[in-house]
This record gives sequence, structure tokens and C-alpha cells, in this order.
Amino acid sequence: MFQKISFTPVTAFLFLFLATFTPAQTPAHHAPTAKSAKTFEPLNQWKSAVLNGDRVTLQSLYSPSAMARLPQGDTNDANEEPTFWSSLHNAGVTALDPKVLERQTQQPGRLAIIMRVFLTVQSNGESKEYIMVLTQLWEQQGSDWKIIASQRSNPAPRPTIRLTEPTITNPDLYPDANEAQKDLDSALAAAAKDHKNVLIVFGGNWCYDCHVLDATFKTAAIAPLLKSNYHIVHINIGEYDQNLAIAAKYQTVLTHGVPALAVLDDKGKLLTSQKNGEFESAVKIGPADITDFLKQWKPKSP
Repeated sequence: MFQKISFTPVTAFLFLFLATFTPAQTPAHHAPTAKSAKTFEPLNQWKSAVLNGDRVTLQSLYSPSAMARLPQGDTNDANEEPTFWSSLHNAGVTALDPKVLERQTQQPGRLAIIMRVFLTVQSNGESKEYIMVLTQLWEQQGSDWKIIASQRSNPAPRPTIRLTEPTITNPDLYPDANEAQKDLDSALAAAAKDHKNVLIVFGGNWCYDCHVLDATFKTAAIAPLLKSNYHIVHINIGEYDQNLAIAAKYQTVLTHGVPALAVLDDKGKLLTSQKNGEFESAVKIGPADITDFLKQWKPKSP
């Protein structure tokens, strides 16, 4: 993966939280739709408050009963997160980019946002880049949205990678896991007509490396190669608990991480599949690795 950070899977974290949480009030309205959540205004307010070191505003965005799962352990102290995030301003943070990887509407009036947060820190005349993994669970309370639970990692140095990172992530890159077979069938039907191959990309929206691979697919050097030779299918594996039968059918090993790729010909025959996490780390590979793979497994000229 892009960065190895110990982190409780989102579903497990939310289950543990919701099992013990009794809301102070019933949400009055529904959570934002998938489209509107892409510009979820409370998150923009949170970002602005962090950059300005505005602890008062941050405090107002967290529920008085908010809990947090931190690297040092769980806490029910609602002051913990506003204090931490507001302290970054004085620590030299000059830029903050929370890239939304995935949104989950747990129930009406609740929205979980899974992010990779990029930080720029100025220290002693030097600029340094860091990354964090962050999940926030927002609840609508009356006309306001409040963070009722969060989970974060410690900041880690941002590694240098050769692939293209997305300027804006697509939280809907991987469709609902239930759509996988239908999407695969559609790609195979199209391949039968135009004789392109089918490129299956197993992964999940929570996986930043998957977003990096997709951004690299869209570059000028690689996009024409893909368009001319492949139909792409993104298959959502959930948190390694969905569509495992499809991965097994096409001999794709997921235990070494995702993204993991498989290629089928226009008749649905498996040509190749990844078994050793060949593309799971955006740090370890470059554009040439992807180009070579796509050239090797494109349809053979008649």
C-alpha cells in the first residue's frame, strides 16, 4: 500500500462505536446524497478551522460526546481532537489537503468520510510533507452537522512516488460491490464485439493506491493504450470481504494487497492475474511498469 499505517478497518471501527453510542437526539434530516457529499460543507469548515488554528470553531464541529480512536488508544474526551487539530497551525502546518477516498451513509443523518490527509509543514525554513489516515463519522443534529466519532493515524513522512497522484479523488471509483458481476458481464459483452481484452482491477475506494493507479491510467502516456486495447472493470472487494469468489475464479490473490489486476481475452479466458501484490504499492512501481504490463497483455495483432 502507499503507506503502511496501523488502522482499524472502517466497518469494524464504526461497528464498535455505534454498538456503544446512544445519540443525544434523532437526526432531523437525511445525510447528503453521494453527489452533494463531494462538497460536504462541514468538512470544508473543519479544514479551514484546522489551517487557522481555530480551536473554538473546531470545538463547535465536534459533538460534546464525541469519541476518538487515536494511535495511543481510545478516548471519550471531546476536547482531544479539537486540541490536536488546532495545534497544527502553531506547529507550522501551512497547507492541508483532505482527499476523500470513500463515503459511507451508515443510516439517515449519518455520514462516514474516509480520507487521506496531506500536510505541508514549514520548519526552520524547510518545507516538509506528511500524510495521515483519517475517518470521521458525522451526524446531523438539528440544522448542524457534528463529528461524533473519528479515527486517525499519526503523521508520517510523505514518500516520493513516480506515479501520478490524483488532484481530486473519486469516492465512487469502485461501484457498489453488488454491481461487480453485472459490470463484468457488460465488459465481456463489449469485448466479444470489439475484441478488446478486459482489465479487472480489484480494490476499494478506501485504498489510496487504487486511486493513484486510476490517475496514472488517465495520463496522456497510458490512456490511449488502455482505450485502444481494454475494457476496464473496477471490482469492489469491500474490506477484503466482498467479491472474493470472482477474485478466486480469476486466480487473483488479494492477501498481498490491492490494487490487484487480472486480464481476460475477448472470450473471457484468463490471460494473466497478479498473485504477489505486484501493483499494491504506488511507492514501489513506476509508469513503465504499468505500460509494460498493458503492452504485454493487450490483444495480439491478427
